[in-house]
Amino acid sequence: MHVIRRKGWEIPESQVTPEAVAMNRRSLLKGVGAAGLMLAGGRAAMANDPAPTDNLHPYARNAAYTVEREITPEAITSRYNNFYEFGTSKGIWGEAQALKTRPWTIKIDGLVEKPMEIGVDDLIAAMPREERVYRFRCVEAWGMTVPWSGFGMKAFLDLAKPLGSAKYVRMETFLDPRQAPGQRQIWYPWPYVEAVTIAEAANELAFLVTGIYGKSLPKQYGAPIRLALPWKYGFKSIKSIRKITFTEERPKSFWEQLQAAEYGFWANVNPEVAHPRWSQATEEVLGQNRRIPTLLFNGYGDYVADLYKGLEKERLWA
Repeated sequence: MHVIRRKGWEIPESQVTPEAVAMNRRSLLKGVGAAGLMLAGGRAAMANDPAPTDNLHPYARNAAYTVEREITPEAITSRYNNFYEFGTSKGIWGEAQALKTRPWTIKIDGLVEKPMEIGVDDLIAAMPREERVYRFRCVEAWGMTVPWSGFGMKAFLDLAKPLGSAKYVRMETFLDPRQAPGQRQIWYPWPYVEAVTIAEAANELAFLVTGIYGKSLPKQYGAPIRLALPWKYGFKSIKSIRKITFTEERPKSFWEQLQAAEYGFWANVNPEVAHPRWSQATEEVLGQNRRIPTLLFNGYGDYVADLYKGLEKERLWA
């Protein structure tokens, strides 16, 4: 049974004066909002390839994980995506429909009791499923609020049974340049890799996502399974996971390999630590044409701050 708790982020937030940031997205988002009027019949509304777990949606919402912000409309989020496997623009939702999401298996290996490969639908059916409303904060200084569906990563750890020597969880996405033209770009270190510590993975906020807006996860969001770490910048929430490896050595993630000076391992949200090229003090709310103050740990400090005690010498912020 979950008890509803009032957390430190549940405070009024007011509009503030815009700051200079990496790019101005307002004109693009205005167009996205208008295009959203046609969403119901458009390709962005497409779900995944038919799967036996589609009919399990919608999942019951867990009221312990809600925020004071309004949920960002699907018409906005479904057409404004980062998915470098399919291109570098935000409008890659159409290209992402080329991704084949069934059959889909996830390999679990490394420091575990018994390495295995499991079908994503078998995994979904075996897990305690729920919906959670989370904030999402991109390192590019924009944010949204979405209703993710899925299951806690702690439940996955219970299934995988990592050994006591495992300190990190390394996650890897698919690799198929035939489906994903972005993976033909040789200057990127494909496949996309991300990692967290075992303690972070076991935190109650860490969430493996298989749906959104009450249905299976559409392809542009990272179908059929992705990660959501709401206290970290969004690039840590890897999409379309194919492989999960438990290891004693800290892995180097995709963006660390590409630009370690700007994108570190921890990537926790901190409004007081600027990105080398823009401020992180505020964020643009998708679809609302306004900026609001960014909160430490994206407002989830009551859940996660203890994870980083004793690590003050580490570069905890991207």
